[in-house]
Amino acid sequence: MFSLKEKVVYPGHGVAEVTRIIEKRVGVAKAHFFELKFLNNDMTILVPVENAIMVGIRPLSSSKNIHAIFAMLAEPFQNKRHELPAINWSKRSKDYQGRLRTGDLREICAIYRDLKQISSRKELSFGERNLLQKTESLLVEEISIVENIAHDQAIQQVRSLIT
Repeated sequence: MFSLKEKVVYPGHGVAEVTRIIEKRVGVAKAHFFELKFLNNDMTILVPVENAIMVGIRPLSSSKNIHAIFAMLAEPFQNKRHELPAINWSKRSKDYQGRLRTGDLREICAIYRDLKQISSRKELSFGERNLLQKTESLLVEEISIVENIAHDQAIQQVRSLIT
């Protein structure tokens, strides 16, 4: 599944490295856990090996997928279901949070693009700004690692693509 020192993506939290595979006794049974150390903060978690896929842990995207994300960011805003003021922020937020939990880079990209486009028409609320910052951070972190570029360069590239 995943190997030691492999970088993986944990949905909603970003890129982590598998630092150890630990065997622990849980009740009378033995269980194996991935120890994940997040790269963007000082957090380490244990995830049962048998639940890793169910949790949504995935390998890093390929360079090909990253370039598809760049093309997606450059597309104009066309998401009619989130046109303002038809749907209020609380409903959009619930939808966005569900999509964010999938860990799918394309979903994260779509949320980021939508919020950037909305911000060009109105001032974002506190919740919208926080979500925009979180999605940008998740995108930039994975892009910088996959494309082997500096964090600041990845931020500039992502921001420059929004039309």
